[in-house]
Amino acid sequence: MRWPGEVLSTFALGVALSTGSPSAHAADPVTDAMQAAYVPYRAALFRTNGKAQVESERAIAEAVRAWQAVVARFVAAPPVPYAGDPRFAATLAQVSSTYGEAEALIKAGKLPEAHEELEKVRDLLAALRQRNGVVVFSDAMNAYHEVMEHVLVEGPALVAAPQGAMELMARVGALGYLAERLESQAPADLASDPEFVAARKAVVESVVALRAATLAQDRDAMRKALGGLKAPYSRLFLRFG
Repeated sequence: MRWPGEVLSTFALGVALSTGSPSAHAADPVTDAMQAAYVPYRAALFRTNGKAQVESERAIAEAVRAWQAVVARFVAAPPVPYAGDPRFAATLAQVSSTYGEAEALIKAGKLPEAHEELEKVRDLLAALRQRNGVVVFSDAMNAYHEVMEHVLVEGPALVAAPQGAMELMARVGALGYLAERLESQAPADLASDPEFVAARKAVVESVVALRAATLAQDRDAMRKALGGLKAPYSRLFLRFG
């Protein structure tokens, strides 16, 4: 996903890096470590979304260091629930390789390509958790993100199509459901965090705006609402995702 460069200020990024995410803690040391390493990963995603070459190099270096610590600690003998996963070490190696590709692209000044490469890390870690029965709040964020991407890709064409509003409404319904799950799936420490509550509310409101515009079949409003989906999600993801 390509994020708008104006989404978050440097100050906001600093806050996200310094505080991490309260939802980073799970019930096992491997997941806890991976979620902790996810914080600099999110920062690298953010930095590579713009034109900040030096900042991107620093961000990827920090993300790589954090990930290398996870690998060094667990690759040889992962504890439960990952102990019986025959693909555990291979997945960690894939993530390391992806980071290496992204780092090379950043050094070559190819930030958009690096951003897309880094997206693979999210999918690899989600698949690793899923096959080992581990659920974290990031999974709810990923589910919303996947549907949002489809809406953003398909939405403009549907807006222009004669019966497109009806097809778009079906997708908006799914997006609304997943937006609500960002509340129901949030752990207690997030649910009581005013910053999280405000950020999640902004995501829901962006979907509500698209739904209202689609119901009214107001094409200009639909296009505007489509353009308003990314920023709220990006804020929520960087801080809490």
